[in-house]
Amino acid sequence: MSRPPLPPFTAATAAQKVQLAEDAWNSRDPERVALAYTPDSVWRNRDEFFTGREEIKEFLARKWAKENGYALRKQLWAYTEDRIAVRFQYEWHDESGQWWRSHGNELWEFTPDGLMARREASINDVPIDESDRTIFGSRTTGWSRA
Repeated sequence: MSRPPLPPFTAATAAQKVQLAEDAWNSRDPERVALAYTPDSVWRNRDEFFTGREEIKEFLARKWAKENGYALRKQLWAYTEDRIAVRFQYEWHDESGQWWRSHGNELWEFTPDGLMARREASINDVPIDESDRTIFGSRTTGWSRA
């Protein structure tokens, strides 16, 4: 199974890879998102470390059960032949109705078939008022000033 665009990346294909990832994550579908990763993909997300698609799916299901109204924007930061660095922001609210803006950076490493073998994410959460939101839905359905 290959997952275009494939390495070696250019500015255009790296940006396309980032947009495809944003679109998939905004679907909030753990099955769909997990298909972009190798079966033995290694992840660090905040303070969690895990390996493999099954653990990725479990993590994403937990994440999106907690992060209500989740809407994400990713931006290409840098790239090499088989690696991409991304900055991102997303907004969500918890069960109490408190809104949050999560800021972070990701480092991605890809196999020749375009699957992500490694993902390292550093993320900080900032409480915001609902009136301060800037991210609404996917890019195709909402506008972001972020």
